[in-house]
Amino acid sequence: MSDNDINPENGDESLHDSIPVTGMYKDWFLDYASYVILERAVPAIEDGLKPVQRRILHAMKEMDDGRFNKVANIIGQSMQYHPHGDASIGDAIVNLGQKDLLIETQGNWGDVRTGDGAAAARYIEARLSKFALEVVFNPQTTEWQLSYDGRKKEPVTLPVKFPLLLAQGVEGIAVGLSTKILPHNFCELIEGSIQILKGKKTNLLPDFNTGGLADFSEYNEGLRGGRVKVRAKIEEEDSKTLLIKDIPYGTTTNSLIESIIKANDKGKIKIKKVVDNTAKEVEIQVQLASGQSPNMTIDALYAFTDCEVSISPNACVIIEEKPVFLTVNEILEYNTHQTKTLLNRELEIRKGELMEKLLFSSLEKIFIENRIYRDIEECETWEAVIETIDKGLEPFKPEFYREITRDDIIRLTEIKIKRISKFDTFKADELMRKLQEELEEVNHHLENLTDYAIQYYKNLLGKYGKGKERKTEIRTFDTIAANVVAANNAKLYVNRADGFIGYGLKKDEFVCDCSDLDDIIVFRKDGVCQVSRIQDKVFVGKDIIHVAVYRKGDERMVYNLVYLDGATGRAMIKRFQVLSVTRDREYPLTKGTKGSKILYFTANSNGEAEIITVYLTAGSKARIKVFDFDFKDIEIKGRGAQGNILTKHPVRKIQLKMEGVSTLGGLNIYYDPSVGRLNTDERGELVGNFLGDDKIIAFFKDGHYELTNFELTNRFDQENLLLIQKFDPERVVSVIYFDGASKQHFIKRFQIETSTLNKKFNFISDHRNSRLIVVTTEKQPQVKVKLQKGKDVEENVYDMDMLIDVKGWRSVGNRLSNHAVKAVQLVESEKRKQGKADENLSVGSTVNFDLKKKDEDDDEDKEQLGLF
Repeated sequence: MSDNDINPENGDESLHDSIPVTGMYKDWFLDYASYVILERAVPAIEDGLKPVQRRILHAMKEMDDGRFNKVANIIGQSMQYHPHGDASIGDAIVNLGQKDLLIETQGNWGDVRTGDGAAAARYIEARLSKFALEVVFNPQTTEWQLSYDGRKKEPVTLPVKFPLLLAQGVEGIAVGLSTKILPHNFCELIEGSIQILKGKKTNLLPDFNTGGLADFSEYNEGLRGGRVKVRAKIEEEDSKTLLIKDIPYGTTTNSLIESIIKANDKGKIKIKKVVDNTAKEVEIQVQLASGQSPNMTIDALYAFTDCEVSISPNACVIIEEKPVFLTVNEILEYNTHQTKTLLNRELEIRKGELMEKLLFSSLEKIFIENRIYRDIEECETWEAVIETIDKGLEPFKPEFYREITRDDIIRLTEIKIKRISKFDTFKADELMRKLQEELEEVNHHLENLTDYAIQYYKNLLGKYGKGKERKTEIRTFDTIAANVVAANNAKLYVNRADGFIGYGLKKDEFVCDCSDLDDIIVFRKDGVCQVSRIQDKVFVGKDIIHVAVYRKGDERMVYNLVYLDGATGRAMIKRFQVLSVTRDREYPLTKGTKGSKILYFTANSNGEAEIITVYLTAGSKARIKVFDFDFKDIEIKGRGAQGNILTKHPVRKIQLKMEGVSTLGGLNIYYDPSVGRLNTDERGELVGNFLGDDKIIAFFKDGHYELTNFELTNRFDQENLLLIQKFDPERVVSVIYFDGASKQHFIKRFQIETSTLNKKFNFISDHRNSRLIVVTTEKQPQVKVKLQKGKDVEENVYDMDMLIDVKGWRSVGNRLSNHAVKAVQLVESEKRKQGKADENLSVGSTVNFDLKKKDEDDDEDKEQLGLF
């Protein structure tokens, strides 16, 4: 082709109308992006449905005859409205069916817990649920549009009278936009809507059908930037076995097990075997390796596996064909007011229907009783018939709420002779009376629309709320430090002379077992401290005098140091902590002058202060050339402190004279009931001040106790915990318990005779309905007891130490009373009332226990328990 062929001046008109490719791309891309956002990925706020879901429900309503339909048939019906293939429709139906709200299912629909898929569409069946039929559809209040091919009508949105979007949750990814709204509890949504109608605030929190535990402290009402942490529910079956009962939302048992195996292969946790026993209920058995702590393994499972997942919500919906970001509480408010509006429209429609029925019933009665039908017998034309009837109705027209039209008169002419001959005035009046009563009721509802909407929601809750109680427990999670709970999967070695550390120096000096996540702290002879992440081999400087695993913020670790200041020749002494550092940065512990070096160094994990003997050189001018010094005489300061002068004279050597004791005193341990963990951050209640081999004792509602150390990694079942305190073997434990076998209350007093740690000992009867009612270690505890004596109820206060002597911990004890016990309550001691300290009082030592049993069928046992 020549240049002339493409020159517009040669008469090629088509080139004048051409569009640049860049412009086409811009317009087409925007069109495509808008289509994906509005028609595929993001739900409409009105009904909470994506277009494919709306079309499926509409198709199912058209097919509905009360019986199940093959899903393959539903897919075919839906394809009349949906421009995409059958696969997308099938997946959407399965997704709706698994939510167990709008669709009743039959056949193998898969399992969201295990990740198993549904059977083929030709094998499974579905129909609309009664709930869907009641709240989702109403042709009279539905706005319609043509389907994509113009052959059918489909709803723009369905008139849903319920916050469906928040109940089901949704997730979608569009072009440059995504949405993720988490599912919320059915009952809580209804209760929240009622609160909104009453003018009160709401605070919705998600609820997942997989159960589990969730921390919503950073939920941020579902907006972008929020976060939800969800954990599996892990129970300790015994010291060697853990059971995972619930799994986090968004995971499956298969993916969870794979993450556990992967963490074990990487050495983050140490387990022997994982067994999936999931059937009707989720149960994954984790068998621990020899010597592994169940508490530490539980923390490690949360830290390194899918037993804990973090979910980032992003509430985005379509409002007036635009994506809008709202909080879940704003969405609920919108849906609640929409429901109120739809109820108003339905009432108005019903009012119009009733008024029309009343009008025609009145016309019919007038037409028959006044024998107007006889006046038309002689009429020869249709117009004459209409005029005659209209003239006969003329005296009564002022009584009607609207003008009588030609169509009304035509309807009268269609009344059959048989109906006229059998017309019963009494029945007609009775029918009109009922219509009038219903009309008055409708008018009352319209005048009190808010109350009507509240009652509507209450009816929904009563009809469909059973079995839809909250499944996810709301908790506050503690922060798990990964390097603390990681299994020791590496060994630390050091080459002191050459200055190398790492887990690859297997021919050099072994230091300790560690994790590949640990930081290592190194002290050199030249007075430099450095922290580095453990590696296969890393150079940290020659002449290493101390190397260990570094624990950030450990206030109990104290370093005792004597160094020579190169500038003055003085020997300086200091005690210091290393609470926080920057990795791989060198920190001088001396004044940093040339020739400075460390003369004496110890690392003390509990702040011990030893006594040292200092030997001066023979040629020094000091009168006393050998003297002792006690490190407890100087304060603990930061690593940058220069220290105190030990001596101005040259030092020949320094030797340890006597091991020291801690100068930090005991460690105050607190128990935080919100997370079931110990801490030193003053969260919760003070358990006690602990030193060395001190222990903790915990008593539980199911009647067992457990001795543990005071390690912060210990966890306690806060739902079952009744009393936790510092263990004193001399204390007497006083308890009252309910025996499930005899249905009697017993009292016993005993001392703890066992010493095994982390083992549960049951000290009441082992019947499944036996429960601990009162437990205390006070010296002179008192209980208030209500007794049923005949028809009278008598209340007495007893000294527990007067009712029974101290016996063995295995003893059954004595019956509390021969009469029926109605209630038992521990009397609060005066010291606790006044807030005075008492070595025999600790967390939960005065307990008013409100037992909530899980078995709904044990109402009789609940009465027998006798609780205030």
